[in-house]
Amino acid sequence: KMVTDLGMQVLSSHTQVEAAGITMDNAKIMADAHAELNAKYCVQPWVQEEDRNIEYYKKMVGDLNEVGIVMKDVGIQFGYHNHNFEFANIDGVVPYYDIFLPEMDADLITMEIDLYWVTKAGQDPVEMFNKYPGRFQLFHLKDMYKETAPYFDIQKDDISPVGDGLIDFKRILAAKKVAGMKHFFVEDDNQGNGKPFEGIGSSISNLTTDILV
Repeated sequence: KMVTDLGMQVLSSHTQVEAAGITMDNAKIMADAHAELNAKYCVQPWVQEEDRNIEYYKKMVGDLNEVGIVMKDVGIQFGYHNHNFEFANIDGVVPYYDIFLPEMDADLITMEIDLYWVTKAGQDPVEMFNKYPGRFQLFHLKDMYKETAPYFDIQKDDISPVGDGLIDFKRILAAKKVAGMKHFFVEDDNQGNGKPFEGIGSSISNLTTDILV
């Protein structure tokens, strides 16, 4: 009600369907909660560090496909949000390319691509879109000041407003139709280095006066 009264919409939400182990009961609870909010997407954003191995990833993907069915039954599109650990090479296997995208049912699970983390992992989003067209309905936009950083670590002073950093958003967003993008979200984990409204203001200004022009 508070969101509605403000003239806003809960379009999408992150959830931990695996917090107590992936079960269809958990998924049904999450699906019903999102439907009550009139949300369109429910997104799984994380894998616990101790579970980041090939065996778990394969089981997880199968389970998430089942979750996608539960979500679809109530009109919710399920999704997966990446960080950079999904691109770590594990004995010759890169989970995002070799397990996630090939084995996640494209009709049941869309990818919410975080352009910051993909870039941090040394990947080219446009190449990904061309290889897997239509798979990326949701984009997370945040920028970076430094081209290199510890692979799995967030550096709080490295997250910048969109357009103030190094990522070529104009090039990436030019490929949005190939990607299948329907919505993008400006995200600032660092809350504008303590000045969140200034940070979001810079992002909006850069997007509307340059990047999206």
